[in-house]
Amino acid sequence: MRHRLTVVVTAAVCAVVAGNRSCTAIAEWIADVPATTALALGMAPDRRPSEAMIRRLMQAMDPQVLTAAVSVWLAGRTAAGTSTSRRAIAVDGKTLRGSRTTDTPARHVLAACDQAVGVVLASADIDGKTNEITRFAPLLDQIGDLRDAVITADALHCQREHVTYLAERGAHWILTVKGNQPSLHHQLAGLPWQAVPDAFRDTDRGHGRREIRTLKALTISTGIDFPHAAQALRIRRRRRRLDQPKRFTTETVYAITDLRVHHAKPAQLAAWIRGHWNIENKIHWVRDVTYDEDRSQIRTGTGPEVMAALRNAAIGALRTAGVTNIAAANRHHARDSTRPLALLGIT
Repeated sequence: MRHRLTVVVTAAVCAVVAGNRSCTAIAEWIADVPATTALALGMAPDRRPSEAMIRRLMQAMDPQVLTAAVSVWLAGRTAAGTSTSRRAIAVDGKTLRGSRTTDTPARHVLAACDQAVGVVLASADIDGKTNEITRFAPLLDQIGDLRDAVITADALHCQREHVTYLAERGAHWILTVKGNQPSLHHQLAGLPWQAVPDAFRDTDRGHGRREIRTLKALTISTGIDFPHAAQALRIRRRRRRLDQPKRFTTETVYAITDLRVHHAKPAQLAAWIRGHWNIENKIHWVRDVTYDEDRSQIRTGTGPEVMAALRNAAIGALRTAGVTNIAAANRHHARDSTRPLALLGIT
């Protein structure tokens, strides 16, 4: 083989850190970097990977293996500053809309993300023969140790087999409950919430609106038919636009958890629930808007999933470096080809 796999993948991640969005753009970045940068990446300046070679590689790679390798590397970068608080992992799916063709639907990927850092830890492709529910356990099997971690997931994953699996892995969970579990949702909605004071309340202003979030919690003793359930939660969000002070919109969501009162305070429960929603902003929004993923023309083989994994790797590298504005960071790293290498620790 003319080029080592690790060299090409590392160069591709560097190119994506610099804001490049396609195989062509990645190849152009590699072709344009100075000879000293090429040598630092491990390639001969006069023999660099071509666009055709990069495209073939991306169409044939295993995206799960790539994601696993990146997550191990990112874990090493964050280990020194790891918080003593419990680890929270959000499980969420995303459709790669740009992968749709006239003959095939868009690819769908299920991912497990570290809430605190905004890093994708594992991913699983959802093909036409399966769905997110059946891929939940195989996804989390990619993460070596789940003991004492808190797994958050949306209502689709409020499944009895899921909590049985998590109990076997030694993990805790917080699951949203909606209409796909009508009996459980009815039981939760019927609890005496009016008699329960707010356990947590938070107010936030931004983007021209004010939001008030409250959380109520009830210890479950009897009457709730769900394995390992310890507490029922009611989350209410009231929003109003600052230019329309008399018009509120209210959203009420119910959730269930195996965490008991002594496991986590209400403020921490609220933070984990909000942290799950924030994955949309930390990962999905960045890929859709900053990297324009929905208009990507990569459709062949595993190309869409591999490109998504490269975007996740770039976002993870920037997040672990303390970056909050990914678009600005892309521009910063695009101005000097040595900056992406420094970010990845290549000297």
